[in-house]
Amino acid sequence: MIRMDARRLAPEAQEDLRRRVVNAVRAEGISASRAARTFGVCRQSVGTWLTLAGAGGARALAARTRGPKPVPRMGHAAERGVVRAIREGCPDRPGLRLPYPLWTREAVAALVRRRTGRAVSVWTAGRYLRRWDMTPQRPARRAYERDPAEVRAWLGERYPAIRRRAKAENALILWGDEMGLRSDDPVGRSYAPRGRTPVVPAAGRRFGCNMISAISNLGRLWFMVFGGRLNAERFIEFLGRLLRATGGRRKLFLIVDSHPAHTAAAVAAWLAADPGRSRRLELFFLPGYSPDLNPDECLNQDTKQAMKKARPANQREMMGNVRRHLHRRQMEPDVVKRFFQEPHVRYAAA
Repeated sequence: MIRMDARRLAPEAQEDLRRRVVNAVRAEGISASRAARTFGVCRQSVGTWLTLAGAGGARALAARTRGPKPVPRMGHAAERGVVRAIREGCPDRPGLRLPYPLWTREAVAALVRRRTGRAVSVWTAGRYLRRWDMTPQRPARRAYERDPAEVRAWLGERYPAIRRRAKAENALILWGDEMGLRSDDPVGRSYAPRGRTPVVPAAGRRFGCNMISAISNLGRLWFMVFGGRLNAERFIEFLGRLLRATGGRRKLFLIVDSHPAHTAAAVAAWLAADPGRSRRLELFFLPGYSPDLNPDECLNQDTKQAMKKARPANQREMMGNVRRHLHRRQMEPDVVKRFFQEPHVRYAAA
């Protein structure tokens, strides 16, 4: 006889089948093997049903609700407290000191146990997280040295003041940054047979280059690609090119981080040496350890992603690839404008 798949039956039909099989074995005295052949079910299922009926009677064979088990509730107050703790920071922060650097299912289960005294499995913790609309994400890095009060002052007071001045003086606000590229930077992921790591051809000698750029929320982009390290002389060279490229039509407010090359005395002296320069260009500095406040970081990431598509054989080829990509972005102002729509830098879009 062809064996049926009882899992496809309706719950009521499953219950009726179980009762008939058990009754055939108990009342009619046929063997479990013969009952399995007669009704077209698995021999192990017949044994399970007989065990259930022997322990719990006919009630144990009743139809049950299908689907995943409901997530056990822990009480609204306790649940709100757990969600608030997850949103406020990492599990190893002062005040919690759980032995986990990130919020995983294990960390959530440990927090639930600490707050409620209930031990839950990692699967239950995962169901809690789905119910709270939380998903696994790659965290952004924030330096320990970052001063939250300084960041709040920048967003609430300093940058709004810069923007008001720029409007009053018809100045163009630019955001500047620099980035280094290396031949041994990660190239991303590649599909390959399981257990066989793919091999990517690359130059044996390491090399690299640097770029410095400035962008505006109007979609304009200026850049310079060079070998060697960034220092005050390189930064002054870029500032000179920037002044020549803009033609002196508008005053420039350039916002950069506090890199030593930006804050060097030589840069201040270069600006002060020519009254025309100091009238046309003014530097402003972001809060320390806050690269996420700079829209130009989005251009850096965009360039890094583009460079993963090529494997330069030497520094000259790498610098050519970077220049071609940035020249292309200069011709795509809408792409540059979209950098300012990222949530963490949207404040600079206006």
